[in-house]
Amino acid sequence: MVKLVLVLGDQLSMNIAALREADRDTDIVVMAEVMGEAEYVPHHPKKIAFLFASMRKFAAHLEEDGWRVAYTRLDDKDNAGTLNGELLRRAEAFETSEVLTTEAGEWRVIKALEDVPLDVTVLPDDRFIATHKEFEDWAEGRKALRMEYFYRDMRRKTGLMMEGDKPAGDKWNFDHDNRKPAPGSVDYSGPMRFQTDDVTREVIDLVREKFPNNFGTLDDFWFATDQAQARQHLAHWIKGGLPKFGDFQDAMMGGERFLYHAIVGLYINAGLLDPLEVCQAVEKAWKDGAAPINAAEGFIRQIIGWREYVRGIYFLEGPDYVSRNHLNHNRKLPDLYWGEKTWMRCLDKAVEQTREEAYAHHIQRLMVTGNFALLIGVAPSEIHEWYLAVYADAFEWVEAPNTIGMSQFADGGIIASKPYISSGNYIDKMSDYCKDCSYKVKDKTGPDACPFNLLYWHFLDRHRDRFKDNHRMGNMYRVWDKMTDEKRETVLAQADAFLAKLDGGETV
Repeated sequence: MVKLVLVLGDQLSMNIAALREADRDTDIVVMAEVMGEAEYVPHHPKKIAFLFASMRKFAAHLEEDGWRVAYTRLDDKDNAGTLNGELLRRAEAFETSEVLTTEAGEWRVIKALEDVPLDVTVLPDDRFIATHKEFEDWAEGRKALRMEYFYRDMRRKTGLMMEGDKPAGDKWNFDHDNRKPAPGSVDYSGPMRFQTDDVTREVIDLVREKFPNNFGTLDDFWFATDQAQARQHLAHWIKGGLPKFGDFQDAMMGGERFLYHAIVGLYINAGLLDPLEVCQAVEKAWKDGAAPINAAEGFIRQIIGWREYVRGIYFLEGPDYVSRNHLNHNRKLPDLYWGEKTWMRCLDKAVEQTREEAYAHHIQRLMVTGNFALLIGVAPSEIHEWYLAVYADAFEWVEAPNTIGMSQFADGGIIASKPYISSGNYIDKMSDYCKDCSYKVKDKTGPDACPFNLLYWHFLDRHRDRFKDNHRMGNMYRVWDKMTDEKRETVLAQADAFLAKLDGGETV
């Protein structure tokens, strides 16, 4: 019997499990651009355009390779609007009830496919290094699921940067060398920019028509949209960006949106690049003397360590993970996240960059937009959906643990041993944002005081019962307790006044 082979928009790999299992001579590949996937959060237009253009090119590549492809465009008149609807429509057209697919990366899609009244066979997504079972076995019995120890197992499994049983350089982690503040200038041209071709231009016009009110601009679209382009981009970055990636991976600059970052997350997550292939290319650059060990190890840790780890957490914790709210935060996401004016330059620049590029690097997400959301007490579900919507590399399996766990501490400490909060001092140290800000980062109180300074202590005070015994936060509370009663009262009163202005819709 003919099978339908469902390929999702983040499975654009010829080596995906369902394609390996399918019969090219008899089976039909089903791919669909549907509103159900484009609208479950208000995705950035560039994210939608990237995925639709990449899907169309991948479908064409499959046809060139001899596959029969039933492809549905968003504006096709018979488009059913959902993945399940498209499967049912294609099943009727090809007189089959058999569906073969690779496991989806979101519980939402997994549950939807379980409900479709067809015989669906789901194969493991073996693009990842660790299987669900391997991660479950690693996690079983551990008091704390810390990424560092999982990462070491992944190094051993892959052999990346290993010398026998020992890590290269006799250290597993060179993170100490990767925390330099913003440099005076950047001598790398940034990500490779691709001219839009006919397929991409057609998609951009469609997205502009169908999603006119979504946050984000389609101007200056430069993403790679097929495997060949993605590989060109990777080679470009390894040559120009990798050598200094480690040194400045935590730095932030108002005039340099990309610094030395790889910008490969969206390509790996969509299937255009293989994660192990990417890491092997980075390892080769280190072995060839083209990149220092701290840069290569720091990057590889992000891929085979952190990326694999957060996927493991997402599936281990289950569908309710995204609804967790350990700190009982319930503030609405401020409009400044959607581009409304703010006098805080760090937030203004991070959101501006997000709007224009559908990209911001991990420290901008964690220590600027995430830090602020945590300090003011935004409902985790709101900031989770914002991150899922606005970044081109965001799929729930990778985004949710980073947000619910790492950024917002909403999982109660499964991922992070303490909340990732800071005053303005950290942002000042790691960026050039503060020097031209309307607020003064050195002011701890007063009308010009950096809001991060006030909100930092406000957070610690209101959550004292939860964190006072946390060994990593003891020094923070000792500093707070040494302040005079008058100073503490001033800090809390001014933080409350700031939050009242924010809640009242005033520009802050």
